Amino acid sequence: MRFLHARDAELELALDDVFLVPGYFDGGSRLEVDLRPDDFPIGSHPVVSANMNAVTGKRMAETMARYGGLGVLPQDMAIETVQRIVRHLHAAHARFDTALTVSPEATLRDVAGIIRKRAHDMVVVVDAEQRPLGIATSHDLRDRDQYTPIERVMSRELVVVRHDMDDRAAFDVMHGARVKVAPVVGADGRLLGVLGQGDVVRMAIMAPSLDARGELAVAAAIGISQGTAERAAALVEMGVGGLVIDTAHGHQRRMLEAVAEVRALVGGRVPLVAGNVCTPEGTAALLDAGADVVKVNVGPGAMCTTRMQTGVGRPSFTSVLHCAREAHARGKHVWADGGVKHPRDVSLYLAAGASRVMIGTMLAGTYESPGDIREDAQGRLYKENYGMASARAVGDRTEGEDAFTRAKKSYFREGISTSRIYLREGAQSVGAILVDVLTGVQSAMTYVGAKTLPELRERAVVGVQTPSGYHEGTPHGAVRE
Repeated sequence: MRFLHARDAELELALDDVFLVPGYFDGGSRLEVDLRPDDFPIGSHPVVSANMNAVTGKRMAETMARYGGLGVLPQDMAIETVQRIVRHLHAAHARFDTALTVSPEATLRDVAGIIRKRAHDMVVVVDAEQRPLGIATSHDLRDRDQYTPIERVMSRELVVVRHDMDDRAAFDVMHGARVKVAPVVGADGRLLGVLGQGDVVRMAIMAPSLDARGELAVAAAIGISQGTAERAAALVEMGVGGLVIDTAHGHQRRMLEAVAEVRALVGGRVPLVAGNVCTPEGTAALLDAGADVVKVNVGPGAMCTTRMQTGVGRPSFTSVLHCAREAHARGKHVWADGGVKHPRDVSLYLAAGASRVMIGTMLAGTYESPGDIREDAQGRLYKENYGMASARAVGDRTEGEDAFTRAKKSYFREGISTSRIYLREGAQSVGAILVDVLTGVQSAMTYVGAKTLPELRERAVVGVQTPSGYHEGTPHGAVRE
């Protein structure tokens, strides 16, 4: 990457401050672009879901893996919960979504309690042998007694997809029947999962993220407190595909000790990511301690108050650029963490040198994120989000400590404890957001003239703009009077 004007290299720049300059593309289609990261061989694209309690749980991790990304389970999650999620992912089908199922005797109240767990808005009614008997959607629940058995209102005219159909054939079946999603059955007629029209189209650009055993891959975060190495060993033993050693200030003695301890214990069995830092010195220290990848950025996240609380941090684009150059000089890599509001931000981080980009708040307002969907006074749907250094997260993390110690630690908080993230039309599912982000990145790469992420880093030319230059590029023609 180079700057359009050499003097701009001396500036400290955030994502909104910069833009990509078009160049020559020696290709015929955006579909020729290869989005595979070059840090380790898991994933078909560079998007990672953040290890935040309100962002990545079982559903997020499963969906991210099925759509070619990588989910990172939070460090606060009980080890038993992590194990349950890893087992679920390893048993899940790489192509078909896990279905929501109920028996014919289930009430509408039972169905209403689970139907919002999926973006596809469908529950499959099955018999004791897991054969589909009917389906129900939220439309079937309206204006009916909540204790009505589902078998009375379910649709019995089933459109099903056979497990051996290719994507085009499955799409044609659903398109011809004018259904958005259908149950998938095996040769014996038993339910294997569900598949949507959107799913089969997305899979054309997002192949599943699989581990060495061909199972859906997931990573897990660990902190730097006592027992870090033992937890890391347990996570590797249960089959996680990567470890993320995570703390707000990664350039510190305890972090370097933790990285060295984990590396010595797990060896090279899984990639080791460590962070966060925002300087070349911090990057070098983590790599010297044994990290494969360094997680970069201090303070740009939507839920983070570090910069306002402490004055510490660094503008996001410059942080990634300088840390990536240090890592690449050593044959290593960095992830950009935080601050993504639009697809352009992912493209800019990749151009600055990141091998992957971690996204949090953008994914928090989806059906797949943890937590229940709530309604505000106007009936709009939202989920709650909060920072991992907030008073709420600190309280959860120190629950097992004595009251006086918890009270002292509660003073040190650098995040928002409660935030409403509304489900936006067309962006209520992880799949829809990933398509928006990745097609944006693919297009950006063709504009720059790159077919791979390393080529993007090499060929990108970046300019610096004024706030009015940024505003000029935002959509502003929807309504004019």
